[in-house]
Amino acid sequence: MREGIKLFLDYLNVECGLSKNTLDAYGRDLAKFASYVKGKSPANVTAEDILHFLEASKKKGTSLTSLARYLTSIRMFFRYLFAERRINKDVTTVLDTPRIWHRIPNVLAYPTIQKLLDAPDLTKPLGIRDRAILEVMYATGLRVSEVINLRVNDVSLEGGYLRCIGKGQKERLVPLGEVAVKYTKMYLDKVRPLISNPKSHFVPSALSARQIPNSNYLFLDRRGKPLRRETIWKMIRRYGQLAGIEEKIHPHLLRHSFATHLLEGGAEIRYVQEMLGHTSIATTQVYLHTDKERLKAIHRKFHPRA
Repeated sequence: MREGIKLFLDYLNVECGLSKNTLDAYGRDLAKFASYVKGKSPANVTAEDILHFLEASKKKGTSLTSLARYLTSIRMFFRYLFAERRINKDVTTVLDTPRIWHRIPNVLAYPTIQKLLDAPDLTKPLGIRDRAILEVMYATGLRVSEVINLRVNDVSLEGGYLRCIGKGQKERLVPLGEVAVKYTKMYLDKVRPLISNPKSHFVPSALSARQIPNSNYLFLDRRGKPLRRETIWKMIRRYGQLAGIEEKIHPHLLRHSFATHLLEGGAEIRYVQEMLGHTSIATTQVYLHTDKERLKAIHRKFHPRA
């Protein structure tokens, strides 16, 4: 099993060009499954083994979204092994993903988004940086991994857009918007020049962004190093608490809200798909849920017995 997983991950890396984060996710999912079946070879795994693994994971409190991802990882793994003739039968062909697993993503209302965006303290350098990060994420719908990998040259403040390398090393251009441009410029002008080297914290300097260590990355930590995913997760959670937001805050909420607010405002779904970097429009269609209050208002206005 472990040898098969290694070959599969090598295939995804070399042939499919998937990102490191995606490869890590597949590896974790398949390692859990391998541990559950206790060393069974792929040729001896049955559909019942997979179902029992999913049921056991659900009892442990695994979310429906994660369960669906587990099944996707296992299905792709066995499809690969069958295509490579390492197994004689793909047992996952009889398995289907229940509709209940395709849940509508949680979304923050615009007033709540505004509270989150206003939470950083702009009198502090890191507050300016954090406000720029939040504004960029809400303005573009970028994933955390895409935000931390932005380079200075990826952003055109004059043009009002940024260049992003997404999943599968696919490049896309996304509009930035006036507000995000404003705070990104503030960060570049007032904060980045203060980040000199790993041994000094915000020492005033006339250094340009290109002269700072690791300056090819857009967003840096206080020591001049590229930000980590965990840093942004903790940052957004902290600002959610400071803003008094009751919902459980995480970075992907900004992406969900970006897409939903665009569609609710009348944007064409094809354009939203392009900005999100979705390969299939079916992935974008999950955001086409409708505001219940707006439905009620329409019903009251037009139904004769409302």
